Formats: sequence, structure tokens, C-alpha cells
Amino acid sequence: MTADPSGAAPAARPTTHTGTRTVLHDPEGVIEAELPPIREPYECLIKAALAWTGPHTLAERDYEQIALQLTAQARALAADVHRHTALLPEESGARALADIVLDEAQRRLSVPIEGTVCCAQNRARLVRALYERLERLKAANPVRV
Repeated sequence: MTADPSGAAPAARPTTHTGTRTVLHDPEGVIEAELPPIREPYECLIKAALAWTGPHTLAERDYEQIALQLTAQARALAADVHRHTALLPEESGARALADIVLDEAQRRLSVPIEGTVCCAQNRARLVRALYERLERLKAANPVRV
């Protein structure tokens, strides 16, 4: 990000083209913060993952792909929870709970992904917990981030 002497919000750096890909440098997540959340497909994936019982019929790489998708959503939600948490007073109970959820999310996201039902289900539970915390934060502080 480049600093603006006028004090305005930093702007994302220009894109870099590498072969057939375009890479955008946005370490502060400014662009991501502007994107509307896409919740329904993830809720369906969570429901399906948590419903798995009995013999596991998917290939290991399928469970790994599901875990990767849920990991990406968990990281995006954690960033959103963090932005909402920053708006609350330091002594707020909602902020303390959100900090606990964020610490737990960071711990769980640090575990390497495996191509197992257990891993996919753990990521599904994490995403569900982050959605719940985000809803509570939005209810506690309805100011738009």
C-alpha cells in the first residue's frame, strides 16, 4: 500500500501481470473488504460436510479441495470479524468474545490441511463459528465497516 500525505485511505497497488495470471498486491485486504459476502454456497457446503457419517466415499483430493475452500472462507470471515471487532470499545464483552474466536480461528487455520473427512468437518465448524460471531458483532454494532 502506498501512503497518501493527505491522510486519505491507502489505495491498492496496481496489478502485476505474470504470464496468464494477474496478481494484485493488497496485503491489508482493502479490496476484499469491499466485496459482498457470498454466504449461501458455503452454508450448503458446511451442511453437507457436517452431515457426512459412515463410509467416506469421496477421494482424498476431494476432501482436501473442500477443506481448501472452507479455509479461504474462514480467512475472509476472520478478517471481517476483526474489522467489526476493532469498532467496539476495548472493555466490550462482545470484543472479548470475538478476540477469543479470532485466536481460536488462527490456531485452527495454522493446522495443515489434510484430505480427510475430519479436516473438512473441522474447517466447516470453524466457518460456522465465524459466521455466528460475525452476526453477533453486527447486531452489537450495526455501524457498517
